[in-house]
Amino acid sequence: MRLTIDKPGLAKALAHVASVVERRNTIPILSNVLLTAGSNDLQLTATDLDMELVETVACTSKGDGAITVPAHMFYDIVRKLPEGEIELNRDAEQERLVMTSGPAQFSLQTLPSDDFPALSVEDLGHAFTMPATDLKRLIEKTRFAISTEETRYYLNGIYLHEAESDGKPTLRAVATDGHRLAQVELPLPSGAKGMPGVIVPRKTVQELSKLVEDADGEVRIELSSSKIRVSAGRVILTSKLIDGTFPDYERVIPQGNDKRLEVDNGSFKQAVDRVSTLSSDKGRAVKLALSDGKLTLSVNNPESGSATEELVVDYGYEPLEIGFNARYLIDISDQLESETAEFLLADPGSPTMVRDVKDSSALYVLMPMRV
Repeated sequence: MRLTIDKPGLAKALAHVASVVERRNTIPILSNVLLTAGSNDLQLTATDLDMELVETVACTSKGDGAITVPAHMFYDIVRKLPEGEIELNRDAEQERLVMTSGPAQFSLQTLPSDDFPALSVEDLGHAFTMPATDLKRLIEKTRFAISTEETRYYLNGIYLHEAESDGKPTLRAVATDGHRLAQVELPLPSGAKGMPGVIVPRKTVQELSKLVEDADGEVRIELSSSKIRVSAGRVILTSKLIDGTFPDYERVIPQGNDKRLEVDNGSFKQAVDRVSTLSSDKGRAVKLALSDGKLTLSVNNPESGSATEELVVDYGYEPLEIGFNARYLIDISDQLESETAEFLLADPGSPTMVRDVKDSSALYVLMPMRV
């Protein structure tokens, strides 16, 4: 194996694949990236046994072959090399990969490519394409609500499934941690009809987010009840899915909330951020006191003091006081694209629904706190 490759392309590919590799591994081969040289390209593969990422980069090859090298060390070296071409040469006798860039030369220990595990993939069954921007939207507007509580493993991802809205089929993404819920949908892509509902794990969601950030055009999604594969350009991500049942989330979406509040989203977010400076780190509670045309945000912390701020709002119902976690309010505000946020409330103990007044495809549900 001997090839020449441009640094920018190699560095970008390594940034993707190295992020799959856990920094602490009890199995040495899982710390490595598999390099497979073809006639005009270099394929880089990384896996943690639950997910596999393959990216192909153009190169000038003078000999085919495959080898594995420590992923993070390889990436760190490539990042620090000067701009220009890098030559990779496998020294079969010493079992080393020799990297040369200008006056710099590195020799890395390797492990045999035959020992590198492949993620087995059965017939995935369902396949469809969608714009990369649509997949990015589904991910970015829901990922903040994914649970990090490992005991409720079935909440540790985004639930992607076929649904229906206003009589039309949709592809819907939902995430919840039990305190808040995010739901976003778009028209069902051609070919997705009949797809199984799947829970895409948090780590896979993170990697997909990086991939669609740079992707142009369409992405191809293939899935079964146990695995998903996403192809974007020269990158292919294959992952196991969470083996569990996502809860009946529609039961917690309020239907009868009859008190409607409209507030300037930017002003609301800034006010919440300001008054929550004095809230306790544990609860981060902020009280919202609503009366005719006015919203008063307040925090009262015996250890640090108190804060209040008033906003002029569109609200014409009986007075209501309700508390929320400030961080959760800010997270939801960050997802809204228009200038106005709409809150649909019932009482201090019931869930509140938040929507973007100009975007009916997304909704957020927030559980209240005692304040």
